[in-house]
Amino acid sequence: MATQDGSEEVLMETEAKPKETEPLDEDAEKSEAETASHTDAEDATTQDSSISNGDDSDEKQETVDLKIIWNKNKYDLKIPVDSTGAKLKERIHSLTGLPPAMQKVMYKGLLPEDKTLREIKITNGAKIMVVGSTINDVLAKGKINDIQHRKVLDKGKPDDVMPAIKGAKERLPTVPLSGMYNKSGGKVRLTFKLEQDQLWIGTKERTEKVPMGSIKNVVSEPIEGHEDYHMMAFQLGPTEASQYWVYWVPAQFVDAIKDTVLGKWQYF
Repeated sequence: MATQDGSEEVLMETEAKPKETEPLDEDAEKSEAETASHTDAEDATTQDSSISNGDDSDEKQETVDLKIIWNKNKYDLKIPVDSTGAKLKERIHSLTGLPPAMQKVMYKGLLPEDKTLREIKITNGAKIMVVGSTINDVLAKGKINDIQHRKVLDKGKPDDVMPAIKGAKERLPTVPLSGMYNKSGGKVRLTFKLEQDQLWIGTKERTEKVPMGSIKNVVSEPIEGHEDYHMMAFQLGPTEASQYWVYWVPAQFVDAIKDTVLGKWQYF
């Protein structure tokens, strides 16, 4: 029995030995780690390739080289020829800091925002004229409502002032805007002759017929204490010294006046 018991113990030990597989587990872990490393490297290669393809695609677009002229400064700009006028304004914004809404872009007339540069027939070396003031420029000059206007404002509202609606936006009326003062304190009326592309500025003495395309900018600000009315300036020449001021403009017509004069027509 002892011999048999000992034999059994030897047999049990012999059967147990094949179960010791720890070295194989370490080899398997190494193999899995190497496989994961190769997979990560392949993924990274794929991502790099896709990024490179995107850049190559942009570079292959047909472009035009433009000269942007604004505020006596010149900027070189390369832009895809199939960009719209609105996209050009965005690029001008990145160059100058002048927001698109405050830009008046000129190339053989007012540049349309919805057409491409190809459709407008803009070619290499074209000069693009830009008019407008940045927000920082406006803030640096302070509020319009200062002592130079106080003499007119202290006269109070004209007795025939038009009704105003604060916070409203309306199209231009079919009749002239009247019941307003100019900087000298005289009565003034504004007539928008859309069919002739003219703004008529009428006073008791005369009526000045101004081509809208010659007006460089239009600025306005609510009158303090009477925010349903604005004071507004039409820049008739290259500098702000040529501004023609009008007081007690009804607030509901301010946006329509700016859009009409600066090129966004009002249709009836």
